[in-house]
Amino acid sequence: MDETRTFGDKILLFIKGLAMGAANKVPGVSGGIVAFVVGFYEEFIYSLQRINLTAFKLLLNGRFKSFSRYVNGSFLFILILGMLFSYFSVSKILDYFLERRELFVWSLFFGMIIGSIYFISKEFEDWNKKTILAGILGLIVGISISFLSPARENDNLWFIFFCGIISVSGMTLPGLSGSFILILLGNYVLLLVDSVNALYDTLAEFLVGDFSVFSNEERKRTLLILSVFTAGSGIGLVTLSHLLGYVLKYYKSITTAVIIGFITGSLGVVWPWKKTIYMLDTAGNRILDSNGDGIIVNYNRYLPDPANPETWWAIVYILLGIVLLVALEWYGKYRLKDA
Repeated sequence: MDETRTFGDKILLFIKGLAMGAANKVPGVSGGIVAFVVGFYEEFIYSLQRINLTAFKLLLNGRFKSFSRYVNGSFLFILILGMLFSYFSVSKILDYFLERRELFVWSLFFGMIIGSIYFISKEFEDWNKKTILAGILGLIVGISISFLSPARENDNLWFIFFCGIISVSGMTLPGLSGSFILILLGNYVLLLVDSVNALYDTLAEFLVGDFSVFSNEERKRTLLILSVFTAGSGIGLVTLSHLLGYVLKYYKSITTAVIIGFITGSLGVVWPWKKTIYMLDTAGNRILDSNGDGIIVNYNRYLPDPANPETWWAIVYILLGIVLLVALEWYGKYRLKDA
């Protein structure tokens, strides 16, 4: 972990944060894939792993510089800043094109993941019986998740806490989409729409001197759910990073093989030719999120039609995604050689 980054390195890391944030927002796409493919996955996990008792002691004692050095603060700050900024910029652009050119966006993602699988596999030289079995296991799990049906909403606080842990999985586990898992668990609307809206409404009321929330039992319950979800997310992020740090240290080959298999299995989620299934209310109307968009619950996949010109354009975008990964790989090798 290196805190002496050049200005150019910091700009590049910020851009990687933008890409990771945009990927996290799309159901079925994992921000962890971005971290894994562009080469900062291990540093990301090990930096999160440093958020421990020692780090909190440094922070509480006012030793802020030591705290920053200990947790690789510059790296985490720039990366998280890029992810937050992405929500108001890149991800909004992504939303726009998903609404108007959904087939081409998924095709680009599909191509990029194919390219990432090729390059990760090419660099991996520890294939043996154990790693092949681990890769197959990851592949089966990845494919299985792609075709699961959503459960019903559950507001039990222990389950909400578990959802919080799961929600950050897309950041730490390449190929696993946290938002898609929340959809499958049935709590996407409760946790990422209703709870967020409740917090927004409460803050807006506080600004105008309205404190009626303290007598609104339903609102207080929703805010409690959001608090438990947030606590689960924070604990999940740190806990998963410690677990992944351990397995990467002692079982790196098997872990990498599982990740390769899992990313390959995730191709089922990002298959370009599919029809989106939206969440509906009891009257059959589409439920909207806080941005006025429909809540995606799953996809009906189909084979491409060779007679449709859009099919060939989609293939062009798949190839473009692969080319982008080739360029990224070349750039990474060029930088290492130049250094």
